[in-house]
Amino acid sequence: MIALDELRDAAHKAFPADKIAPPRDASWQLIAEMGWLMLDLPEEHGGLGLGRDAAAAIHFEMGRVLSTAPLIPALLGMQGVAASDTLADKQAWIERICGGEYVPLHMLAARVEADATGALSGTVSGVFEADMASNVLVGLANRYLLVPCHAAGVTLTERPLWDKTHRVFDMELRGYVPGPALTVAEGDAARALHDAISFSAQLALAADSLGGANAALEMTVEYLKVRKQFDRPLAMFQALKHRCADLKAQIAAAEALMWSLAGSEAASAAALGAMKTLANETYAWVTEEAIQLHGGIGLTEEHQCHLYMKRAALNLQLCGGADHWREATGRAALANFA
Repeated sequence: MIALDELRDAAHKAFPADKIAPPRDASWQLIAEMGWLMLDLPEEHGGLGLGRDAAAAIHFEMGRVLSTAPLIPALLGMQGVAASDTLADKQAWIERICGGEYVPLHMLAARVEADATGALSGTVSGVFEADMASNVLVGLANRYLLVPCHAAGVTLTERPLWDKTHRVFDMELRGYVPGPALTVAEGDAARALHDAISFSAQLALAADSLGGANAALEMTVEYLKVRKQFDRPLAMFQALKHRCADLKAQIAAAEALMWSLAGSEAASAAALGAMKTLANETYAWVTEEAIQLHGGIGLTEEHQCHLYMKRAALNLQLCGGADHWREATGRAALANFA
């Protein structure tokens, strides 16, 4: 069994902390070569079978360096393919994905309807780095299926992002006729797959956010140590020490919650959504404070602060926003007390 510390050490060596937002294509090739696409793939399918906590450890380290490679949607797509009982040539699909073929899950809602003939029309939103994808795992109301990116009736439209470390696309379906061989799950199997993927997605986004929050805080503390005012390092001023301590305490609380749920199979959807929301909002708070604590230089595009803040803003919108999960958590709490 590979220890989490070994995975983190490998990530540090492959993606050094001083190389922020490394090039996407080179990063993707390195990720495939290191076998990270097989992290939580069951051993019977040729994977490492390390589980969600191992994947979270890697996502944490990738969040530190603002990875531009779409590892999160890729692993979610792999999870769906590996769990399928209906996909034709499933093992061939798994081997292709493990070899570096990019088959992501979309990270925003799909608004797709089927006509009387079964043809699909609508929009699948939040397809990250679709320009490098061969197929997309699309989740519909009662079905998961693979949709080829270049099939008849399928077009990709890039949507501008504030976070320039990622590219995101809408997949437009206009009379697309899905083939039965590309059905991943239907009915009860689709609902079970949705719950399993949702667990992994919330955990992955939380880990990415907390990795980035730690990096932003560490960068800020280092700046305060070298920037001087009145012939003293800013780190010597008590008010700034307290602000940094508050940020560290919030990160530690969010991390404790994340790791406590990472190994749990019984966590509810509301608990996972609340955990992800806390991690995302912590990230946003840390990055806003980091910009202020850097002073004038923190407001410039030349400094890295804004890159972390933009990633935090993006993560807040994925897989259910804060308002959605607050409502879900509140309803769950009321149901428990009823």
